[in-house]
Parts: sequence; structure tokens; C-alpha cells
Amino acid sequence: MRILTAGLLLSLCIPALVACSEPDVAQVHVGYVETEWRYFAAPGSGWLRNRPVLEGDSIEVGDPLFELDSDLEIVALREATSRINQATFEAENLDTGARPAEIDVLKARLAEANARVTRAKAERDRVLPLVKRGLEPDSRRDQVIADYDVAVAARNVAQENIKVAELAARTARRRAAAAGIQTSETQRESAEVSLSRRAVTATFGGTVTEVFHYPGEFVTTGTPVLAIAPPDSLKVRFYVTQRELTDFALGKKITARADGLPASVEATVSYISTTAEFTPPVIYSKGAREKLVFMIEARLPANSGLLPGLPVDVDWT
Repeated sequence: MRILTAGLLLSLCIPALVACSEPDVAQVHVGYVETEWRYFAAPGSGWLRNRPVLEGDSIEVGDPLFELDSDLEIVALREATSRINQATFEAENLDTGARPAEIDVLKARLAEANARVTRAKAERDRVLPLVKRGLEPDSRRDQVIADYDVAVAARNVAQENIKVAELAARTARRRAAAAGIQTSETQRESAEVSLSRRAVTATFGGTVTEVFHYPGEFVTTGTPVLAIAPPDSLKVRFYVTQRELTDFALGKKITARADGLPASVEATVSYISTTAEFTPPVIYSKGAREKLVFMIEARLPANSGLLPGLPVDVDWT
């Protein structure tokens, strides 16, 4: 019985000794795929009128993404256009002087003033000899002379009014009118920009990964409406120990392999953490013995076949 027991113990210890004598299994690093989402937000507040894209759709530069209501912007554009027309007409009026009809009215007043001068002169010439002969009092002389002077002054005023009406406005007023036109044009350009921003188009291509708002909802300025993942936004994130950190530099090539893919995918190191951190609760390196690790990110090429959140085996040897 003792012999059987000793033999049994020996048979149990041999595998353990063999296992203890085996060399350490090579460390395998496991990372995961991440993506950098880009958000298209509302440039202004308003009702979401249209959103032709859905989750999973592929978009290209210039494709329409969503449209906000633009009633206020259309009214503002019409108002700015009307102001330009008003300022333009006012400037033309200053450049051309009075209208022909207004000139005709002033000329008629001048003809009336000339007639008054003629009558006043005739009356003066008739009365002065009579006063000299004593047939009229001196006060009558003063009156006819004053009436003639008033008629002459009125004729001069009528003549000057015609000259002023035929002239353009002063330089300062014309410059002010030109500045008014420029201000109105600037307001119209601002209204056009505001109107164009109500319809948002894609500035880069990618895949719609998430939709946050639907037509009929009210969104405020800066509220994300869509999330899009560009084709070159995928990256591999993994952790290495301090001893392994010396193997990495920006631009270094690594390989990532995922289950189901026929071949490994090459990635380029784009970020190396400069601060050590404790191993995350989900350990991304099998058999890691160090408590402090450094995070590494490597950019994946477009159309790599990998998806965000997918675990991959990382190798750089």
C-alpha cells in the first residue's frame, strides 16, 4: 500500500516538474480597434426639415446631410435686397440732380419773377419823375424803389434754385450714399451665408454611424445631428510595458490580426503615451506582469476590414 502511494505521488509530481521546467510562453499583445467619429452639428437653431441619410449610409463630399427651416433667413435676404435697391436709387438721385419736371417748375417761378421785375421797373420809372416834379410824395419814391429791389432779389433766388437743382449732390453726400450701398450689399452677403448654412452638406466622405435627431425635431446651435466615421479614422490601441516601450517610435509599422481575416493588417504608430498608467481592468496583454503600462495607438489604413471595438492581436517583431 505504501509502495502504491509513493508511486502515485511520483506520477503526480512528474508533470508538475515538467511544467515547471518549460520555458515561459511568449507574450501576446491584444489590442482593440477604435475610430474617431466626426460630428455634423446644426450651425443655427431651427426645426429639422429634412435628413436624407440613414445610419450605415456611405457619403461623399458634397452629399446633402440635413436641412433646417429657412423662413427667417429668406425674409432677411429679401429685406437686404430691398435696402440695396433703395440705397442705389438714392445715390442715383444725388448724382443726377432734380428731375426735369422739377426743373420746369423752377423755370416757371423764374419767369414769374422776371415779370415782377418788369412791372416793378416800369412802376419805378413812372413814379420817380412824378416825385421829382412834386406830383408824388417822397414816400411813394421809396416804395417803388423797394418793390423793384425785392423783385430783383426774388428773380436772383429763382435763378440760383435752378442752378442748384441741375447740380449733383455734394461730394460728401455722394460718398455717404456709396457707403450706404456697400453696407446694404454686406448685409445681403451675410443673409446669403446664413441661408446657405441652413442646408448642411458633407465636407468629407465616410459612413454614417449614428443619427441623433429626426425631421420635425427642434435643434439648437451646435447640437450634433449626425456622427460619421471617415474611412481613415480607424486605429489600434494597445498597451506595452516600460521594457517594451523602447521598441516603439512614431511611424513604426506594426501588424494587427483579427479572427476571421485572411491576413494581418499593417498599421502605423501615431501616438505614444508619455505617462504610465495602471493596467486597465480589462487587460489587453496576455500574461502581462508589470502593473504600469503605456498606451500606444497605431493608425489603420482605409478599407482594412476591421470594425470599431474589434479585438486584435498586435505584433511588431
